Amino acid sequence: MKEPCVYILASGRAGTLYVGVTSNLQARAWQHRTGAVDGFTKRYGVQQLVYLERHETMEGAILREKQLKKWNREWKIRLIERENPEWRDLYDELVR
Repeated sequence: MKEPCVYILASGRAGTLYVGVTSNLQARAWQHRTGAVDGFTKRYGVQQLVYLERHETMEGAILREKQLKKWNREWKIRLIERENPEWRDLYDELVR
């Protein structure tokens, strides 16, 4: 099922953050978790899904991703902690 989403991955609570966009979050999160694709998240061990936003259109999701990528780290952490204060890995909830 295609569903435009913006997501944030983390290597841990005080670790590296990654902002991404996809139309299939379950598949994309699995790729990050397993290191199936070379790149930033594989190199830095960024696998924990800590935040997601669903959007009506891919265009809206892409605009939001660009906005979040410009945010400083503190703003991203506040956004994550507002929705997920324990920094739970949301992947298990996503695949249920």
